Amino acid sequence: MTRLVLLRHGQTAWNLEGRAQGHTDVGLDDTGRAQAAAAAPYIAAFAPTALWSSDLARARQTAEIVAPAGLEIAYDARLREFDVGERAGLDVAEFAARFPVEHAAWRDGHVTGHVPGAETVAQVTGRVVPALREILAATPAGETTVVVSHGACLKVSLVEFLGWPEETSATLRGLDNCGWVVLEADPHGRGLRLASYNETAHPDFHGPDFASEAPFG
Repeated sequence: MTRLVLLRHGQTAWNLEGRAQGHTDVGLDDTGRAQAAAAAPYIAAFAPTALWSSDLARARQTAEIVAPAGLEIAYDARLREFDVGERAGLDVAEFAARFPVEHAAWRDGHVTGHVPGAETVAQVTGRVVPALREILAATPAGETTVVVSHGACLKVSLVEFLGWPEETSATLRGLDNCGWVVLEADPHGRGLRLASYNETAHPDFHGPDFASEAPFG
């Protein structure tokens, strides 16, 4: 079975505080490293022959922890999270106080709320989806490639990558830290299909953390 496994990075201190990270280079905290270590044997069980990662520290560090011994990691800046513009570093309360109009739009479902300087969905999918297509094309038949990236960009890009209507994104909750998605090639040649979504191996996982929807990871 040819597969892509899309893995969100582990927790950072800013995730815990609900701060939007975007392109800010925040590394994993102790919990994030433990989450990646817990996920590692599950990732290894897929016997990946390639591993790609966003070049941001939190993704790089996750990739280094989950990579099976001897597997080289390739880095691609196209796999970065949304650039969140002037929201970077703000928690939700600070976001609401500084950008009340944009915060209201975000609460109504707009992914960024049109914060000044933030990337649009089209800009993000315009770089992430081509990267995923190239990675899939380079994956030999019957093998698995793992891609370590970020929550918001993976959510919107998954929808376009699978050819679903854009509004489908609103029906998917965000990936947990070190949650992963498994995409499989249809054996009848009909493209990719979603095999599983938001699988986790957290050592301290007690159910979904809906607060994790707030920050851009």
